[in-house]
Amino acid sequence: MNRRTWALLGVLIPMLALFIYVALRSGPLAPVPVTSTTVEQLSITPALYGIGTVEARYSHKIGPTTAGRVKGVYVQVGDRVTAGQLLGEMDPVDFEERIAAQEAAQKRAAAGVRAAEALVQEVTARQDYAESQARRYESLLRAGSASNETVEAKAQELQVVTANLATARANLEVARQELVRVGADREVLIQQKANLRLLAPAAGLVTVRNVDPGTTVVAGQPVVELIDPASLWVNVRFEQLRATGLRPDLPARIVLRSQAGRTIAGQVLRVEPVADTVTEETLAKVVFDTIPEPLPPVGELVEVTVALPALPAAPVVPNASVQRVGGRLGVWLIKGNSLQFAPIKMGATDLDGRVQILEGVEPGAQVVVYSGRSLGAHARVKLVERLPGVSP
Repeated sequence: MNRRTWALLGVLIPMLALFIYVALRSGPLAPVPVTSTTVEQLSITPALYGIGTVEARYSHKIGPTTAGRVKGVYVQVGDRVTAGQLLGEMDPVDFEERIAAQEAAQKRAAAGVRAAEALVQEVTARQDYAESQARRYESLLRAGSASNETVEAKAQELQVVTANLATARANLEVARQELVRVGADREVLIQQKANLRLLAPAAGLVTVRNVDPGTTVVAGQPVVELIDPASLWVNVRFEQLRATGLRPDLPARIVLRSQAGRTIAGQVLRVEPVADTVTEETLAKVVFDTIPEPLPPVGELVEVTVALPALPAAPVVPNASVQRVGGRLGVWLIKGNSLQFAPIKMGATDLDGRVQILEGVEPGAQVVVYSGRSLGAHARVKLVERLPGVSP
């Protein structure tokens, strides 16, 4: 071997040794850095997390009962109103004239009733006279001072007067019913005129002003919409797979998007009996313990966390330690310098990132939480306190 060969070997051998050293320490053959934890026997308090929107339980849509033109709207969106406050008015058009016409018709009907009553009194008097004449002539007939023809004529007169009295009483009843009808029509017009004044049925907050003065609206079309601020609640959606145990009266924590970082106490009012079949979510209504100030806008997105009852103690691991290998969920157990994948059956989880293990591991076992790269059954591992870029 000449000097050049020895020089080449002197360069290659250290480089090969350095390559092997680097490969074993930091290359693909190096131990995988991992963090670990010990399986603990703990009781956890599971919780449900859902997204919802602020809604008003009670709302009012105020509008006219008849078609017409809006005369004025006296409130703006965001105004707080009291019960009975005037919100707007409709143009009365010819209501005054129609009411005056009905009043005249009512007076005419009242006069007709008085005339019918007078006629009944007159025919009643004639009937009394005809009855007395019929009795008198019957007495004369028994005494032989009157003929049968005269007695029959008086009896016929009594029958005619009696029929006239029945007709007069029927006409009186018709007149009275007409008076009632005309009075009812007048009251309807008065009520319709009163309905032209759009009044707040309850104290509330104006959320919508649909029309401006001069707009023609149909019967039932809302001009102004109100909500009761004290009736705000949250319509929340929870994933059905995690909604086990959700029931009324459970405590809830509500976080408004407009007030990030502030937690508002609440509770579940009810769980809806019908779920969303498209999104596979369970719906629930959550109410505030105290209505927040400033008042959140209706439709604002809200994050809701519902605390479920505490569960019996069971083996618990961080949620980050659960991996899916070969289509199965499990954890990597550390046994000395080797790894073993243990399939598990998961239970409930809490919002602290802990999950119950129903089957697969026992308390005291050491499991991998985070790893520098993917693990395998033959991978070498090196325990570290924490990995760069991973929160402790």
